[in-house]
Amino acid sequence: MRYFIAVVLPWLSFFTIGKPISGIICLILQITLIGWPIAALWALFAVQNFHADRRNAELMDALRRDK
Repeated sequence: MRYFIAVVLPWLSFFTIGKPISGIICLILQITLIGWPIAALWALFAVQNFHADRRNAELMDALRRDK
């Protein structure tokens, strides 16, 4: 769902992952038609990194619990 939001409303995806300053900058970029694809790509990468960070944190927690 976050990936869909990242393409349709890139600024909103930053707010859903807890980066409001980036969301405001993305909104300013998204206002221009030329900046929309750039904002969408930036949001997609940010959402992908958010999921990767969560996955890595879960793996690290699991490794710590095994010791």
